[in-house]
Amino acid sequence: MKRAGMLRQVADFSDFSRGHWLQELLCRGEEPRYVQSSPDGQHLLVLQKSRPPPLPRVVAFQLHGIGGADLERNWQPPQPALVGLLFLQNPAMLGSWVLAIVWEHGRTEVWHFVVAVGWQLLQTLELCQGARARIVSVCSQEASLVWCEERPPLDAHSDVSKCAFRFCVCTRALEVGEQGVRLGTVRIVLHNSPEYQVLASPQHIFLVPAAASFATTSKFLLICHPKKAKLTITAPSAGFVHSKVLRSSSESDFRKLLLGSVGLLSGLAPLDIHTSTVSNSGGLLLVSTKGAVSMVEPDGTQRHIFDLEGGPLAQESPVQLKTFGSILACVLAGVLYLVDQNSGRLVEKKTLSMKEVHFLESPGEEDSIQLLTQTGIYSFSFSKLEDSSRPEPCLVEMVFEEACRYYQRRSLSSSKLTVEKLKKGGVFQAPVALAAILQHSLHQKQKAARGLQDTYAKLLSTMSLELQSYMSLELLKTCVVCAPESEVESYCEELVEQEVSRVLHSDMDKDNLAYLNSIFASFPKAAWKAMRSCLQLQQNGDGLLVARATPEVWKKVLGGPHQEEMGQNGVVPLFELICASFLRFKPKWLPSFVELTQQYVSISWTYGSKEGPEGRVPLYKRALGVLARKNKRSEADDEMELELLLCSKRPKAVLQALHLLIRLKWWQRVVEVAEKFSKLSPLLNKEIFTTLLAEFAQHRELDPYLDTLWPLCPVELTASDILTVVLQHLPCSQEDPVPFSSEGNQLTVGLLKPLLQRIVQRPCIQDEMYSDALQSPTFPPPTPPREHKNPSKAAANDAPQPPIARTSSPSALVQGDTA
Repeated sequence: MKRAGMLRQVADFSDFSRGHWLQELLCRGEEPRYVQSSPDGQHLLVLQKSRPPPLPRVVAFQLHGIGGADLERNWQPPQPALVGLLFLQNPAMLGSWVLAIVWEHGRTEVWHFVVAVGWQLLQTLELCQGARARIVSVCSQEASLVWCEERPPLDAHSDVSKCAFRFCVCTRALEVGEQGVRLGTVRIVLHNSPEYQVLASPQHIFLVPAAASFATTSKFLLICHPKKAKLTITAPSAGFVHSKVLRSSSESDFRKLLLGSVGLLSGLAPLDIHTSTVSNSGGLLLVSTKGAVSMVEPDGTQRHIFDLEGGPLAQESPVQLKTFGSILACVLAGVLYLVDQNSGRLVEKKTLSMKEVHFLESPGEEDSIQLLTQTGIYSFSFSKLEDSSRPEPCLVEMVFEEACRYYQRRSLSSSKLTVEKLKKGGVFQAPVALAAILQHSLHQKQKAARGLQDTYAKLLSTMSLELQSYMSLELLKTCVVCAPESEVESYCEELVEQEVSRVLHSDMDKDNLAYLNSIFASFPKAAWKAMRSCLQLQQNGDGLLVARATPEVWKKVLGGPHQEEMGQNGVVPLFELICASFLRFKPKWLPSFVELTQQYVSISWTYGSKEGPEGRVPLYKRALGVLARKNKRSEADDEMELELLLCSKRPKAVLQALHLLIRLKWWQRVVEVAEKFSKLSPLLNKEIFTTLLAEFAQHRELDPYLDTLWPLCPVELTASDILTVVLQHLPCSQEDPVPFSSEGNQLTVGLLKPLLQRIVQRPCIQDEMYSDALQSPTFPPPTPPREHKNPSKAAANDAPQPPIARTSSPSALVQGDTA
């Protein structure tokens, strides 16, 4: 954890050239449109706004007196506007750099500073290849220029929708040598695209939709990975991430790139972006109009960092962002926020006396921030805060913040609940008790344990396992950060396993499911191993897949939020995530896994229950949906589809598998499937036999297997039924039929004769019904023997008895006997 020191002045305007001019400019309230220091921190670059009477101009002057003339460039309004002032690395000389001034029509001036001489123009170049091109955004990546240019259509009356996609994102290397400056070949990153603002990190290029873009194209960001030739489409707030490898220039067409994702992206809300910039860690920093600061990582995932105060931001309210090491500095409305990027904690908040503030580079000093103000250059330095001086651990603060959000949602009052009110109010005891227990536990290893109230002691004993789990997880995270590169993978696998296990033992809501999706996307192999461990998947001695997971874990796997509940945002249910992992790492186990899940479903949910997973879409169909999303189709995928259909043992799935085998002409497998699954039910037996009989009538591929097929004939089919099916499926012939065909592929009576003989020789169904009665040795059956009565009771039975009334019910007989 860090804290900020005092704000101290490190340079006065009188200390460097052009200082008085810049001070005048700032004091007059004429805010520069652009201020940047050179990579070595020796020069300051200022772009003055184009506001008459002074002409727009660029001034580069020295911050320290190292000698040499300053650079000043101004231009008349008819000249195209300036779009970029960029410092690029000079690959010819380590540690050196050049300044590129880029105008809207593509003209680029390359300048170099020489000590004791000053600024020298190396060369003037034309960046664009077309005369009608217009650059709208430009950035630098190491020794290359990246820009988005507008290419107006040749036809002035073109369709409006076509005109919207008239932009192109290009990149070009800038080579500085002894012979001068030379531009490399133009490489197109994206063409036929809408307007984008380009921002570059050392390894990636972020394409942020311009404010004037169409509503459809302003719902997502694009991230280019030049070294991998890959483009990532991401809608971070919706959890949608999709990457595509660009194997040829034709695949970099914007409209072709979105073909597979249009349906998913159309339902998303437009991006809420007020300000964007690139951090020193390579991520994209975004500020929404509500003041939320977040980081979009190069893999497309988003992480919330901090919320700025002050409510909704107006478009004309500038927000300045810059990262210094692990500290994010934000300036909004004269207030400086210093935030820890890793934890999202507010390190310092200072109200500045000056309104115009600009961040400067401070090379080699990650623990300080340099600010340009109206009175000079100031510096903020950071010092590490000792653990013993911290008033409370971050975890304790998180308890109260989470409690605030929880109670605020349940409160009917309009007043806002704060952490201070929660601590002092004494109304809500749960967060106070939990905070006391955490403070007691977290301080035990650092100092003598402080006394804990007796009322909390029992709760502490109940939570001891959870606290140990948390501490071990924090220790593991520390190991991941500090471990050498060779050990990071093993630590990551252990961390992922703990996280997956934790989520599986908590409520599987939408947030947890989205979190699991990000884990499976970021650490696919580790997530696969973690899921195998949590489900305890392994093969037994017979080679069969078995799982020893608890019923609670199975319900999380199968009973979480479904696709229709999640919405079309790229987040898939857990069952689909696991199936995708099987396809990637152990495809042979997938059918057995689906069969295992079906067995569990049949035990846990009644057939057709809407609460169970089979109440909506059968599990085998969900697994087939995962298989269908694969980019390339192979013969192994056909085999996998067959196994998934057959493992369900559903009649429709079995028939679908049979038709697939027929289409693939795998006749041996056709016969094996028919022989195996005809035993499941008489109705399925009839459907299978009828399907194969129709195929038998059309070609001669099944002739070698007739001895196996004819015994499958259902008992209810008669000879006329057989002949009807055969005649309906005979192939149509263009020629007149002849008794003896030379082709040898026609159906003959001789081929059908064994089947017809089997049917004729089969006993009639009615005969079978009465066979037991007809084969009885005697008819009618003999009379059962009479029982001999006891002589002692005969006299009593000879006495006159009262008459018994004839009744039609047993109850009446009982009443008469009683009377």
